[in-house]
Amino acid sequence: MNIFYEEDGGFKVGNILTDNTTSLQVENTHGKRSKIKSANVMLRFAQPGLSEFLTQAEQVAADIDVDFLWEASPPDEFDFDTLAKEYFGHVPNPVEAAGALIRLHGSPMHFYKKGKGRYKAAPPDALKSALASVEKKRLQAELQARYTEQLGNFQLPAEFADHLSMILYKPDRNTIEVKALEAACAVTHLSAAHLLEQCGALPSTHDYHLNKFLFENFPRGTGFPEVTVEEHPELPLAGVTAFSIDDASTTEIDDAFSLEKLPNGNWRIGVHIAAPTLGIAPNSPIDVIAAQRMSTVYMPGDKITMLPENVVQAFTLCADKVCPALSLYVEADAATLAVVNSESRIERLHIAANLRHDTLEPLFNEETLAAGKLDYAYAPELKLLWDFAQKLEAARGKSADNSTQQIDYTFHVENDHITIGQRLRGSPIDKVVSELMILANSMWGKLLDDHDVAGIYRTQNNGKVKMSTIAAPHQGLGVAHYAWSSSPLRRYVDMVNQRQIISVLRGEPPAYARNDTALFSILSSFDTAYTTYNEFQRNMERYWCLRWLLQEDVKQAEATVLRENLVKFAEIPLVGRIPSLPETPPNTNVTLEIGKIDLLDLDFDARYKANVEAPAA
Repeated sequence: MNIFYEEDGGFKVGNILTDNTTSLQVENTHGKRSKIKSANVMLRFAQPGLSEFLTQAEQVAADIDVDFLWEASPPDEFDFDTLAKEYFGHVPNPVEAAGALIRLHGSPMHFYKKGKGRYKAAPPDALKSALASVEKKRLQAELQARYTEQLGNFQLPAEFADHLSMILYKPDRNTIEVKALEAACAVTHLSAAHLLEQCGALPSTHDYHLNKFLFENFPRGTGFPEVTVEEHPELPLAGVTAFSIDDASTTEIDDAFSLEKLPNGNWRIGVHIAAPTLGIAPNSPIDVIAAQRMSTVYMPGDKITMLPENVVQAFTLCADKVCPALSLYVEADAATLAVVNSESRIERLHIAANLRHDTLEPLFNEETLAAGKLDYAYAPELKLLWDFAQKLEAARGKSADNSTQQIDYTFHVENDHITIGQRLRGSPIDKVVSELMILANSMWGKLLDDHDVAGIYRTQNNGKVKMSTIAAPHQGLGVAHYAWSSSPLRRYVDMVNQRQIISVLRGEPPAYARNDTALFSILSSFDTAYTTYNEFQRNMERYWCLRWLLQEDVKQAEATVLRENLVKFAEIPLVGRIPSLPETPPNTNVTLEIGKIDLLDLDFDARYKANVEAPAA
């Protein structure tokens, strides 16, 4: 006697060797013996043989119309042989009964299993829903297969157009678009970005990087809602006029300078900072915008400002305007230029001129200063500020070593053409501006600390720079206090500190008390945003360096070994690893052959060619 039984979720056949009532010992078609429970036996049969029975039963199951079988089933639970009799119209033979059971077992949407050989027909609504789900999955599978085929042939499916940003920058692996893209990437051996570029979905590699940054950090776009600048109280007019020094593209002019000869022969040097907080109250619509952005975002050829344009124009220190300002005046000894005393004021200030780096640097530099050439506008003032800046630098213990001057790079993008310029860091222009900003930030930081008013400080200890609400020295700058306060049009931390400084000068309660949770939140948010923005700026500068190599059709380039196989190009601020570089000491100049440049991955291939021979003495 043979049996048809259920085991491990499937059906098997075997020949009975021993029947022990509650269990049986059987042998399958391959001669393997096993022990099974009697409750798992569905049928006993003599004919046909084991090898034919299962094949014939599966054929019968395949021929059964499952929808008709469902319609013929009773509303309550039933045994499989009962339904088989109803379906076939006669007492089923073992093969027919087994076929019906196999069909019932293999149709979980139509029939719910209730026990060994027992089932219940699915309710009509549940069956309809299950069938619809299956059909939906089938259509999705067909759609996914079509997407994969099109992408594999470098054709962009029309349905991708409205979802490209999400697919590229925040892919959801549960969507058929992303599943299809991953499958096509596996076939083509390309990354998602490179495959979509091949499909024509990324016409601009520049926009790919920019849009990724905007998608992650400006999901609502970079535009501003309409805002109105509040009127601020009338302020006393300063008795001096001031001038600013900025890059040619600067529109958010935060700082300006003035000089005045005092009756005692000393000099009064003024550092004047734009004062937007006089018209931007905490938690006002403009303040909320600034607190969301935290900083202006810079990139070669463009920027995303922290404040709306009408707000910037209301407070920027633009030439031929009288502007509200927070001013620091220091009295410098006529002979030694040592700081004798200082005071801070809130005032209106006439801006006489906006000097620009590109036109000022050829006139105001170390060579012209050494030659005594003072035949240009503001030359005497700049000469005195230069002397004063050197005194300030020396007082901090940071006298410059001109023999190791570093190079700064400037990026100018116009009509998709990149120009990368070089300028020595620590030039007279740089030193005048940076030293006077350090002076203002350190003195105002001390002012807050002396009056026990909260502020946000930049501190450095053992080489680590961090933001803190507790005043501490900045060892790298050599100052006891350093609170960013000099760029309130471009950094939200500077706006916060400016509010606190103004409260001290007016004798009013500060906007933020010590241990104010809002202050800690601002610090954390600013630190995160500033790090993200700086990383984006570095990536875009790297992008334009690679574009410059392509634009100038550079085949060979000189570079300096930094360490191991890491090199820095001589003409542009591009750093990369050269696998073929032999063991070479740092600071060795080498020649590289430039290979493939990848503007999506921001990478390049280059091969070591030779060391650059040092010039003869």
